[in-house]
Amino acid sequence: MLTRRGFAAVAGCAICSITGFGATEAFAQGAAATTANGVTRKVLSRTDGPAAGYETIIMDVTLDPGAVVGRHTHPGIESTYVMEGEIELPIEGKPTQTIKAGEAFQVPPATPHAGGKPSSGKTRLMINYIVEKGKPLASPV
Repeated sequence: MLTRRGFAAVAGCAICSITGFGATEAFAQGAAATTANGVTRKVLSRTDGPAAGYETIIMDVTLDPGAVVGRHTHPGIESTYVMEGEIELPIEGKPTQTIKAGEAFQVPPATPHAGGKPSSGKTRLMINYIVEKGKPLASPV
């Protein structure tokens, strides 16, 4: 069974996909946090694997109140744990869900999705991506 802490580590990369940005050297492990459009991202860990041609990225993401991430896809799976606040999550083919603190979600590879901050407080996410190495972390749809 996966502990809350273990899941948080695995889940850290989902919001990157929600935000629709590409992976660059600026998102290298140990780099300073970056903020754009009310979304702050900090890469906590980036490593090769679990299989050849893939990498695992763990990211701490904070959304300011009202911040919205446009529709995008990822070249791998996104697993996200909501540490604080809540987020609205429209995933193609499913009704929009509101995911609250203590809950988690996954987005399959190449599945269009978005995200937003409905409440008055900030939202903090731990996102884990397992994606094809060398491809943009997220591509707008």
